[in-house]
Amino acid sequence: MASADLEAKAKEAFIDDHFELAVDLYSQAIALTPSSADLFIDRAQANIKLHNFTEAVADANKAIELDPSIAKAYLRKGAACIQLEEYQTAKTALENGATLAPGDSRFTKLIEECDKRIAGVATTPNNLPPVVELSSQEKAASYTRPKYRHEFYQKPEEVVVTIFAKGIPANYVVVDFGEQILSITIEVPGEEAYHFQPRLFGKIVPSKSKYEVMSTKIEIRLAKADAVHWTSLEFRRDVAVVQKVNVPTGNEKPTYPSSKPKRVDWDKLEAQVKKEEKDEKLDGDAALNKFFKDIYKDADEDTRRAMMKSFVESNGTVLSTNWKEVGAKKVEGSAPDGMELKKWEH
Repeated sequence: MASADLEAKAKEAFIDDHFELAVDLYSQAIALTPSSADLFIDRAQANIKLHNFTEAVADANKAIELDPSIAKAYLRKGAACIQLEEYQTAKTALENGATLAPGDSRFTKLIEECDKRIAGVATTPNNLPPVVELSSQEKAASYTRPKYRHEFYQKPEEVVVTIFAKGIPANYVVVDFGEQILSITIEVPGEEAYHFQPRLFGKIVPSKSKYEVMSTKIEIRLAKADAVHWTSLEFRRDVAVVQKVNVPTGNEKPTYPSSKPKRVDWDKLEAQVKKEEKDEKLDGDAALNKFFKDIYKDADEDTRRAMMKSFVESNGTVLSTNWKEVGAKKVEGSAPDGMELKKWEH
């Protein structure tokens, strides 16, 4: 079937809301006419309907590469990027498209939407196409084994993605960076094109990100926008909070875990207790008990063990905070001056 016939059938399928079929037909047409920017633009729209936003961005990027004068390609990219919360990338694309289509209100509305989102105003766009969720059967049917294996590792300041593609000339590789999108396309003549367009776990700095095509692999270095730990390469909605990584600036002295117990400033603690005792007008046993409670509360584990062991074994006559001293032997009772210690018979 000719490319024009496939395109016509794809348009019919799209109008009838058969978006999966439309994408398939557009893909067949693209295989026959890979230089047609319009085919990529139309497939981008079908992918938006299927919630395939990263694929839609990749199609729009390809259309822009083939013909940067078509305003609709920037419109598709902007719409998809807004759905991916790539507001700055979307705004840039829409502004480029608006210069090609002066007076088109669609660009104006979407640019205003981007400005609101960038400013942190939570609004729901009502001018974007509805999102259609794929069923589990459709997702399973659409899955194909990736042509090239990939893996990633990270540092506090960057994520390194490796695509294991051997012997690929650099001019066959196209890598595009968004705020939270990575788009990789490998097109070898005579072979099916490889596309990898994940929505990334966290935001990156596109201007500082780079890639290198080597003899056995393609190495992509993503500059993190924030020093956060990525638990996966791709975005996950079930991860609500990420922990920030403390990145040394070079001025701080490194700290290391220590097995030494926390040292208690007894003089400071006693002065504080006496002040509280005075404020609370405590006296006698009440003040003494409060003093001991405050010591116990702020002490480390060894100090607490020493206080408990010495108090119990001495029948309340000795209270030691030195575990090394009392831990190795039984603590004998000690009576105050002028008094005699007696043991009670049970």
